[in-house]
Amino acid sequence: MSESLAALVIVLVQAKAPGGAAGVGFVLPLILIFGVFYFLLIMPQQRRQKKWQQMLGELKTGDRVVTSGGLRGTIIALRDDYVHLRVPPDNLRVEVARSAVVSVTTGEEAAKTA
Repeated sequence: MSESLAALVIVLVQAKAPGGAAGVGFVLPLILIFGVFYFLLIMPQQRRQKKWQQMLGELKTGDRVVTSGGLRGTIIALRDDYVHLRVPPDNLRVEVARSAVVSVTTGEEAAKTA
């Protein structure tokens, strides 16, 4: 990301604005606006994405999960791109895409809340 910021700065600094020094006055606000957007929007989204990917990588059998569709169940098998869930009350076995898992509650935490 810093490479694209550096390229943007170089392009904007080299741009000639009428009046010579006015070009720098034009470039500085653009850089500041980009910096604000980066710190308020882009960086937090990257952190959330990294945390979600880590959570998906740490899935294990016995974890209670909630999917993006609202399905709650316990993981009974893991595959590369999907997980098998046991869904109460009929202990229905459902295959769900791994990327559909939104949140996880480990077996110990689920036992405490039950």
